[in-house]
Amino acid sequence: MPRPTQFLLQLSDVGLSDPLGRHSLLENISFTVHEGDRLAIIGPSGSGKTTLLRLINRLQDPSTGSILFQSQPLTQFTVIHLRQQIVLVPQEPKLLGMTVEDTLTYPLKLQKLSSTEIKQRLEYWRSQLPIPDDWLERNELQLSLGQRQLISIVRGLMMQPKLLLFDEPTSALDHDKALQLLEVLKTITIESKTAVIMVNHQLELVEQFTQQVFKLNQGKLQQ
Repeated sequence: MPRPTQFLLQLSDVGLSDPLGRHSLLENISFTVHEGDRLAIIGPSGSGKTTLLRLINRLQDPSTGSILFQSQPLTQFTVIHLRQQIVLVPQEPKLLGMTVEDTLTYPLKLQKLSSTEIKQRLEYWRSQLPIPDDWLERNELQLSLGQRQLISIVRGLMMQPKLLLFDEPTSALDHDKALQLLEVLKTITIESKTAVIMVNHQLELVEQFTQQVFKLNQGKLQQ
């Protein structure tokens, strides 16, 4: 299948310095993402992988260069709209002490979707990445990190974004379970044409999931 000619996301010579401007955290980062692409960024701890995702999600702004989403600068979008279209799934999800069901549905309520639509999305995505019935009324604080990561992934998928940013989404799973989850995610994202950028430090895992792998080392990107 040919790739769309119109890009979804484009980074051009993106750089980020520390607050005092004395050290470069990221340098000359450039790549393009199209609809349905699956990219991985690997590299050692501290190489800037999570920082790069934060720039794409506009939790931070770059010091130099440009980031375009659907041909428009990120700054042209409201933060709320942007984060409905570009969803970041963090390595350690923030906990608000809600039930699992409320955690999953809260972003959709903010979007003012109907209760019928919310219920349909919840049931659909639970069928794709099975979440037991008895989890729904449990407090998220009672879940293990691996279970919270799964909930965070499902919540991101339920928002039906154009682009998903995964920050070490399987770090709390053993190798076999991580492979199984990534295989399911691969099928889901292919069917939905959702683009994915995944940060991970295990090359053998991301090779099973992605079409293209970049290496980030000391703030510089290598293909």
